Amino acid sequence: MKNDCENSPGYSPAPRRFPCWKGAWLAAFTGCLGMVLLINACSRQASTAGRERPPVPVLAVPDTARDVPVEVRAIGNVQAYSLVSIRSQITGPITEVHFQEGQDVKAGDLLFTIDPRPWRAVLNQVQANLNRDQAQMLSARLQFLRTSNLFASKIASQQDYEAAEASYQALDATVLADAAAVTNAQVSLDYTAIRSPIDGRTGNLTVKAGNVVKSPDDAILTVAQIRPVYVAFSVPEQNLPGIRRQARQGTLPVEAVVPDEPDRPASGELTFINNMVDTNTGTILLKATFANTNDVLWPGQFVRVSLTLSNLVQATVVPTQAIQTGQSGEFVFVAQPDGTVTNKPVATGITYDGLTVIRSGVEVGETVVTDGQLRLTPGARISVKSSESSAAAVDAKANSGQK
Repeated sequence: MKNDCENSPGYSPAPRRFPCWKGAWLAAFTGCLGMVLLINACSRQASTAGRERPPVPVLAVPDTARDVPVEVRAIGNVQAYSLVSIRSQITGPITEVHFQEGQDVKAGDLLFTIDPRPWRAVLNQVQANLNRDQAQMLSARLQFLRTSNLFASKIASQQDYEAAEASYQALDATVLADAAAVTNAQVSLDYTAIRSPIDGRTGNLTVKAGNVVKSPDDAILTVAQIRPVYVAFSVPEQNLPGIRRQARQGTLPVEAVVPDEPDRPASGELTFINNMVDTNTGTILLKATFANTNDVLWPGQFVRVSLTLSNLVQATVVPTQAIQTGQSGEFVFVAQPDGTVTNKPVATGITYDGLTVIRSGVEVGETVVTDGQLRLTPGARISVKSSESSAAAVDAKANSGQK
């Protein structure tokens, strides 16, 4: 007998894996399951559509316009304005030291005394020689004058006249030599008192009283002039054209800050540009002079140096953390009046004390997002928090930079 399936249109006698009633049951089950899933998805979509996405909490501040200095920053080294190594010009024992190590001294202050007795004796001896030869020269001069008169009267011979003249000239030369010896002895005696050649601060004393110093080998002291003082620093050669151009227009201010004393900046001015670029490092050596009246700078210190080239007047600035980088370049998120954000591409300039200059892209007064950008997309709703404190912090930082 043939079943109903065999009489149905499209029946094929090919072998089947499942009986006909099982296939129909599977099709019905699949259709029911699809309808259940579709109903569930639709209900979930309707539930999501009825619930709005909460706003993203962010920090935001309005961008502002203020003067921003164009600076070149580097690490500098403090150098003494003058550094003198004190050496004895004569050999002898030091009898007295007239200062304390590390003491400030003035030019001409007595530092050391070397035993002056041998040199005073030499001075006395050559002075006595000078007196003796001056007396002999006076006698020879008188003899020469008498012989000259006799020679004029045809009484003295030519030979007597020439002998008297030679004797007088020889003793005159001897007197000159004695006078030079006296001057030399006086200089040597003066060298027994060693005085400071400059205003400065004394360093470490290497030879104590009682020791014999040998001229001119022994360096017994250094005196460093620290008021004023130099700060030497190097900048990349790319900055050299701008520095030279601005230096021709006027004095360039330089600020130096000791790392451990940021609240005591020292102010000076650029006074030296080296005559060649270092080919090994590609840098140019500069020096600034500081009055250093408060002794905040000390020779040998490393300091942070800021060389101000010019000022950007009323430039648009935003906190640096507001700048984001995407595939198309830099941009910022700007808060809209309706409580959403949009991203605007910007062209940035220099960075100064946590602020970045915006050359184009945003206008003064627009509110930019400074924190929470990772969860933002264009058109997203935001909730601005603590914007007042953030703006106050930006203003305080900018004001301190202007000072």
